[in-house]
Amino acid sequence: VSYESGSGGQHLMSDTPADGGTADLVSHFCNPEAVAAYADGPRRFVPGLEALHRMTWLLLAERVPADARILVLGAGGGLELKAMAEAQPGWRFTGVDPSPHMLALAGRTLGELAARVDLVEGYIDDAPEGPFDAATCLLTLHFLDAAERRRTVAGIHRRLVPGAPFVAAHSSFPQEAAERDLWLSRYAAYAVSMGADVEQTNGAREAVRRSLMTFDPATDQVIMQEGGFREVSLFFAAFTWRGWVATA
Repeated sequence: VSYESGSGGQHLMSDTPADGGTADLVSHFCNPEAVAAYADGPRRFVPGLEALHRMTWLLLAERVPADARILVLGAGGGLELKAMAEAQPGWRFTGVDPSPHMLALAGRTLGELAARVDLVEGYIDDAPEGPFDAATCLLTLHFLDAAERRRTVAGIHRRLVPGAPFVAAHSSFPQEAAERDLWLSRYAAYAVSMGADVEQTNGAREAVRRSLMTFDPATDQVIMQEGGFREVSLFFAAFTWRGWVATA
């Protein structure tokens, strides 16, 4: 949820600006109040967030060395960085996010684990060339239109060693009007059941409804393939969220 910060990272649709623009999103995540409230948001809006993080490092661990270098696009907040670093003590990470405030939050979230993480302010073009042994992009790509999403995915692909795994997860659900509204209602109902503010949640639902940057799962899979990845496989589905693992 964040192209985290648009980031390329995790953020929450509950915090998405109404027009869904990347520039507005980055500005939003430079707001100290928004950053302070961030930590609890993903858990309330993404069913199975902890399980998603666990499955992500398990999927990467199938194919990377014990001393792997992992690229994490949309690292602001540091939630998936912390989960992976705790589980895999030999891995090193490069986390990329356009929001300096979200990167600062990631550093605080990581604590002593930050010694194994390089945090880079920016977007995919600002990421080191690598090559990396694997990459992740969680709760981020839904902030990009099809062309920019394809370009970003291709930029990730170019930085990976051949055969490297890539895990992506973001908002992706049926887009036909009636079905889309039904799934968005479920998205909001889950958040409210998890303690999210009703008014804020309704605003988030409306922001997502108006967004032109969410696609159905089949389209998302094609975009990943067009970005250079093969063997794109769905591994996670939870209301309006989908996750894939693919091979460079």
